[in-house]
Amino acid sequence: MTKVLDTVRARQDALRDRWNRLPRVAKWVVALAAIVFFYALPNLQIPGVNTTETDWATTLFTVSYYVLLALGLNIVVGKAGLLDLGYVGFFALGAYTVGQLTSPDSDLGTKWTWLAAVPVAVVVVMISGVLLGWPTLRLRGDYLAIVTLGFAEIIRVVAQAWPFMRGQRGLGSIPHPPGQKADGTPLFGVIDARPYYWLGLSMILLVIVAARNLDRSRVGRAWVAVREDEEAAEAMGVPTFRFKLWAFAIGAAIGGLSGTLFAGTLGFINSQNFALFFSILVLAGVVLGGSGNIAGVIVGGALIAYLPERLRGVQIAGQDAFEYRFLFFGLILMLVMIFRPQGLIPNRRRSLELKDRAKEVTVGE
Repeated sequence: MTKVLDTVRARQDALRDRWNRLPRVAKWVVALAAIVFFYALPNLQIPGVNTTETDWATTLFTVSYYVLLALGLNIVVGKAGLLDLGYVGFFALGAYTVGQLTSPDSDLGTKWTWLAAVPVAVVVVMISGVLLGWPTLRLRGDYLAIVTLGFAEIIRVVAQAWPFMRGQRGLGSIPHPPGQKADGTPLFGVIDARPYYWLGLSMILLVIVAARNLDRSRVGRAWVAVREDEEAAEAMGVPTFRFKLWAFAIGAAIGGLSGTLFAGTLGFINSQNFALFFSILVLAGVVLGGSGNIAGVIVGGALIAYLPERLRGVQIAGQDAFEYRFLFFGLILMLVMIFRPQGLIPNRRRSLELKDRAKEVTVGE
C-alpha cells in the first residue's frame, strides 16, 4: 500500500510540475475545455458514472451545492486554519433569509423575487459571521470548534421552536430563480434540474476566481501566516484577529450563497434540512480532498455528494448499498487519513509540512 501511495504521489508531483511548465495560453485552453465539459455533463451518458436510481442532473445539482459549501469552509479551515464545526448554521441562515423574504408562508408578508432576496441573504449571513467571530475568534482549536458547534445548534433549535420560523411545517412556495426559455416557459421549473446545476456551477466558478485572487493577495498571505503560526504572525505585525474575522465573514457569505441556491431550487425548507451532521459531512469532504487546496476541496465535496447517490440500486447481500453509505464513506475516510493524511489532492505547502513532521518523528524514534 505504501509503495502504491508513493507512486501516486510521484505521478501527482510530475503532473503538477508539467502543468506549471505549460504556457499561459495552453493553461487557458485546458481550463476552457474543462469548463465546457462540466457544463455539458448533465447531457452526457457516461457508463459506470451516471447514477441509475437518481436523476443524473439532480445528482449533479446536489454535488454543486456541496462543492460550493466545501469551497466556503475551505477558506475558514484550509486557508486560515480555524476549526469550524457549525458551518451548516450559515447555510441555514442564507436559506431562511430567502424563505422569509419570498415565501407567502412568512409572517413578514413580503413577496420578493428570489434574485432580489439573494444579495440581502448574503449580507445578512456575512454580518452574522462577523457577529459570531467578534467575541469568539480569540479562542483557538477545540474551544473555537465547540463555540461554532453551539452556534449551529442554536440556529437549528430556533428554526424548530420559534413560530416565526415555522419549525417542521417550514416555508413553502419559495420562488425559483428567474428566467424563461425561448417558448416562454420558465427556465427553472420543477422537472428539469439542469438549469439549477448550471446556476450552481456558475456560482462555483465565480467563487473559485475570487478565492484564487484572495490567495495571491495580502489577505491570502496573512491567512497562511495565521494558519502556520499565529504567534509568529502577530510578532511580525500581522493583525491576526482582523484577518481571521475576514475569513469567517467570507466563508459565511459563501455558505449563505449556497443556502439561497438550495432554497430557490427546492422551493421549501424546514428545520430538518439543517442537521448538524450536514456540517460535519462537509468538513470531512474538505479534509478528504485536501484542506487548503481548491482542486482538492472540489474533489472532496463532490465525492461526499456523489458516492451515496451512486450506491443507490447496487445490491449487497440482498440490500441496497445506499443503506451502507456511511459505512463506506467512513472506511474511505479512515484509509485516506492513515495513508494520505494531507488529502487526495493536497496543498503543496501542507504536504511538505506533513513530510517534515514525519521525518521528525522518524528521527526521534
